[in-house]
Amino acid sequence: MAGGPARIKTGCAIAGAGPAGLMLGFLLARAGIDVVVAERHGDFLRDFRGDTVHPSTLEVMHELGLLDGLLALPHTEAPTLHATMGGANVTIADFSRLPTRCRFIAFMPQWEFLNYIAAQAAAFPNFRLLMNTEVEALCEAGGTVTGVCARTSEGTVEISAPLVIGADGRNSRIRERAGLEVESFGSPSDVLWIRLSRQPGDPVETMGHAGPRQGFVMIDRGDYWQCGYVVRKGSFADVRARGLDAFRQEVASVSPLPADRLDEITSWDDVHLLSVRIDRLKRWWRPGLICIGDAAHAMSPIGGVGVNLAIQDAVAAANILTRPLREATLTNDDLAAVEARRRFPTRATQTLQLMMRRDKRRREGDDSRRSRPPAFMRGIARWPVLAHLAGRLIGLGFRPEHVRASRYTA
Repeated sequence: MAGGPARIKTGCAIAGAGPAGLMLGFLLARAGIDVVVAERHGDFLRDFRGDTVHPSTLEVMHELGLLDGLLALPHTEAPTLHATMGGANVTIADFSRLPTRCRFIAFMPQWEFLNYIAAQAAAFPNFRLLMNTEVEALCEAGGTVTGVCARTSEGTVEISAPLVIGADGRNSRIRERAGLEVESFGSPSDVLWIRLSRQPGDPVETMGHAGPRQGFVMIDRGDYWQCGYVVRKGSFADVRARGLDAFRQEVASVSPLPADRLDEITSWDDVHLLSVRIDRLKRWWRPGLICIGDAAHAMSPIGGVGVNLAIQDAVAAANILTRPLREATLTNDDLAAVEARRRFPTRATQTLQLMMRRDKRRREGDDSRRSRPPAFMRGIARWPVLAHLAGRLIGLGFRPEHVRASRYTA
C-alpha cells in the first residue's frame, strides 16, 4: 500500500471475532448497520477454548432462527452436570426445569460455533469480516475514539466508525489502548487442559471430581474427553520440572479413568496451560468506544459461563445501540446504558466465583477440611432440589437477554 494506509468507513468497528464480537456484528448487520469485524488470526481453529453453549445462548439462537442449523453441527448435550463425592455420583446442576427451548448445555468446539455465526453474518451485504487483521492503535479526535488502525499482511488499514467495540478477549489491546482501568481479583490457580480418548466403560456424563483431592473436570467431546486439571497459580514450571511421569500419576490420582489412559500424554505439547484470572473494567466505555465480553470482564472457567456472558453482552449492546447507531444519535449515555444493563450479572457471577474460591482457600488452610468437597457441592448433595437452582444460575445466569425484533430488511 505505497500510497499510505487503506481506509474503510463503517457504522461500527469491532475488534475481535470471538463470541461477543461476531454475535454483535451479526446483530448489528441484521439491523441494517454497516459493520466491520477485525480478527487478528487467520481462522478460528484454536483448541481448549470456551466450548460450552448454555441454554441462554441456545435460546438466543432460537430467537434468531439459527438454532436448528447450530445443533446440526457436531456437539454433545448435557442435560445435567455431575461430580463424584466420596465415591458417589452427585448431580450438581439440572437443567430440566428451565423455561427455555433447550434444557441442556451443548458442548461444541468453539471454531464450529464461530464459523457458523460468521457464515450467517456473511449473508448480510453490510457485514465485513477481516481476518489476519490486528488492531494496533485507536484513532482519536478531541478525546473521542473515531476508529482503529490495524495491521494486515498487505499493510495497514484505518477503519473509521462512530463506535469502536472492544471484543478482543481477556488480553484486550483495545482496553489497554483506551486506558480503561481494570479491577483485578487475581486467581490462586491455573488449569492444565489435556485430551484423552473416550473408551467403552467410561463415565457417561460430563463431570467433575470432588473427592479427597479436587481439581479435575471431564467434558464429553464424543470420541474423546477434554480434561482440565487445576494447579496452583504459576506452578506449571514446577509441574514440568517434576517430569511427565509424575504429572501422569498426579492426574491419575484424581481421574476416574484407568491410570493407563494417561499414557496418551506423550509430551508436554499435549498439555495446554490456561492462566485463570477474574477481573473487570471499572468503566467499560469512553466516548466512541465500549468493551464487552472478556475484554470487559474475565471470568474463571467455573461453570463455563464466560462465552455465554459474552453472548449476553452482545445481545444487550445490540438492543441498546442499534437505534442510536442507525439514526446517528449515539451518545455517552447509550454506552453507559449498556454497561448498566450488564453490570449486575457480571458482578453477581464473579461474586459467586470468588465465594467458591474463598471456600477453597479455607479448606486448603485447614487440615481437617482439606479432604472435604466445596460447601456448595455438599449442600447440593444434601438437598438435591438445589441442583435445579444451580442449573438455572449456570444455564441462564442472572439476567438473560432476549433478541429484539429487527425492523430492517435488506
